[in-house]
Amino acid sequence: MSAGRRPAPVAAPSRHVDAFLDMLAAERGAARNTLEAYRRDLSDFASFLKGRGDAPEDADVAAVRAYLARLSGAGMAPGTTARRLSTLGQFFRFLFDEGLRGDDPSATIDRPRRGRSLPRFLNEDEVEALLAAARARPGAAGARLVALLEVLYATGLRVSELVGLPEAAFAGEGEMLIVRGKGDKERMVPLGEPAHQALAAYQAVRATFLGAEGKASKWLFPSRSAQGHLTRARFGQMLKELADEAGIDRRRVSPHLLRHSFASHLLAHGADLRSLQQLLGHADIATTQIYTHVLEERLKSLVKRSHPLARAAKDGD
Repeated sequence: MSAGRRPAPVAAPSRHVDAFLDMLAAERGAARNTLEAYRRDLSDFASFLKGRGDAPEDADVAAVRAYLARLSGAGMAPGTTARRLSTLGQFFRFLFDEGLRGDDPSATIDRPRRGRSLPRFLNEDEVEALLAAARARPGAAGARLVALLEVLYATGLRVSELVGLPEAAFAGEGEMLIVRGKGDKERMVPLGEPAHQALAAYQAVRATFLGAEGKASKWLFPSRSAQGHLTRARFGQMLKELADEAGIDRRRVSPHLLRHSFASHLLAHGADLRSLQQLLGHADIATTQIYTHVLEERLKSLVKRSHPLARAAKDGD
C-alpha cells in the first residue's frame, strides 16, 4: 500500500449487517471510523461462523460462546473481547427490533472482566517543557506547532478534531472554538488567553502552508495532504520529535496523552466531572469517569488538610 492511502473498507458480510450499519449512521450519527470498527467486528464474526455453516443473523448462544472462546484462546485482551461482544449485542438487538429474530443470543453471556485502566498523562512541568521546546522552534513551523500545542492543552480536543478545525472555528477576537466532534455534534470550547495569542500569531504566518500557488483553504491548519489539512499521523510525529527536544521519553507523548493531561490537570485544579464531560465532548459521563482517580486524590488531600481530626493528629506530632 502506498504511503498516505487509506485501506479499503471491509465489505459487510450480509445485507442485515449493511442495514444495521445504515441505522447507526442515520439514527445515531455514528462516525465513519466507528462504522468501520463495527463492520470489522461483524465481518470477523461472520468469517468464524462460515466454517460452521452459519450466518451472523442466525447465530445462537453456542455460536457466540464459541466465538468468544476463540478470541480468548488467541490471546485477545479482555477489553477488546468485551467490545466485540457489545457489537454483537447491538446487532442482535437491531434484528430483534426489526422483527428478524426473536431473541438476543448475547444477552445471557457475561461480559469479560476488565481491569480498571487508568489514563496516563504528563505532569504540568512536562507539558510546559514541551511548550518551551515548541517556542524555541523558529519561523512559521514553530508558530504552527506552538498553536497546535496550546490549543490541544487548552481544550482537550481529540486529535482528529484539532487537525480538522476549519478556519472559521476561530474568529480572531473570539474566546471560544466551535468544534464538530463525534456524531457530527457541535460544542463550544473556551480557548484561554495563551492559546488565543498562539493562534493569532500562527494566523499571521498561516499563508506559508498554503503552497507556492497560495490556493485558499478552509482548514485552520492546511497542508498538502490528501485531506487538505495537517494529518493526525504527521502531528503525532511532530510531537515525538518535540519530546526528544524537551528531554521526555517519546513513548510517553502522543496527542491523546495530551488530551488526558488536559482532563487530569483540570480536575486536579477544581473542575467537576460534568463540566469536563462537556469540554471533552463525551456523550456519556461514564466515559469521563476514567478520570475519577484524580478526584479521589484531590479529596484525600482535602481531608488531610481540612478535617479537624486530621489537623489534630498533625498538631500532636
